[in-house]
Amino acid sequence: MIITKEGLNRIVEHARGKAPEVCGLLAGTGGRVSRVYQMTNTEAKPETGYFMDPQEQLKVMKEIRKQGLELLGIYHSHPSSAAYPSPRDVEQAFYSEVSYLIVSLLLKEPEVRVFKIEAGQIREEKIVTSG
Repeated sequence: MIITKEGLNRIVEHARGKAPEVCGLLAGTGGRVSRVYQMTNTEAKPETGYFMDPQEQLKVMKEIRKQGLELLGIYHSHPSSAAYPSPRDVEQAFYSEVSYLIVSLLLKEPEVRVFKIEAGQIREEKIVTSG
């Protein structure tokens, strides 16, 4: 996944500014993220997971298609655990074609990692920042 420093900073700041978990969508083309969409976490227990507001998600998905972009990734934060998919993250990885970006705020410096999750298998991807 290729993302601008500005886009990555926006995701990290979203994670730092809200509690407990935040989530969002990443759109672009050719593996290059050009749009970061901050979403509302409607999970009843947001300290243990995330669930995007379905109406907001549908609206953003329509906007992504209208702009000729594709959904490249889903991001969320782990405020008190490592940047690695939890069992719940794996269970809820419904889009095997997208990447899952996780921001951990466990340590002083945020840790950002990206994964593909398919059929319960986790494979780390490289994240490249540009600009």
